[in-house]
Amino acid sequence: MLKSICVFCGSDFGSRDEYSEAAAELGKAIAKKSLKLIYGGAKIGLMGIVAKSCMENGGHVIGIMPQHLANLEIVYDDVTDMRIVDSMHERKALMENLSDAFIAMPGGMGTLEEIFEILTWAKLQLHNKPCGFLNILGYYDKLFEFLSHAQSERFIKDDFNSLFKIDSGIESLLAKLGI
Repeated sequence: MLKSICVFCGSDFGSRDEYSEAAAELGKAIAKKSLKLIYGGAKIGLMGIVAKSCMENGGHVIGIMPQHLANLEIVYDDVTDMRIVDSMHERKALMENLSDAFIAMPGGMGTLEEIFEILTWAKLQLHNKPCGFLNILGYYDKLFEFLSHAQSERFIKDDFNSLFKIDSGIESLLAKLGI
């Protein structure tokens, strides 16, 4: 049974209100399902919204932030458990260790790097945890087009798509992940 879920998402809000609305809805859904939220620890952007919503709905939130980012005073101090680590590498390893599943919401380079590292670890059979993309307003459509292109050029194996689920709806994505 899944007990925790890691959410990767932007430290910015993006250009559309729907991203923030989805972050709040996801945080609430995680709390209502009695899952622990594991996330990057920031109080800003979509990261802050998902954590705040989870907390406001009675959820348990674990934030993980490297010291160099904590020095920028972006730590969300009100979460259940804030862990300051030495490096980004340690952050990602701890996130993977504490999480039973992963969701990528809209975000930038950090979000992509985090979810692709988790997918790579799955491909290398280092874990067998469900991964998904919350594809709000088709945010990731061009990325999936690129991945299809990389498959057709034989740089990505045909089974790569089996490593993750895609949905634009929160409840339907959670169901696809077995939550």
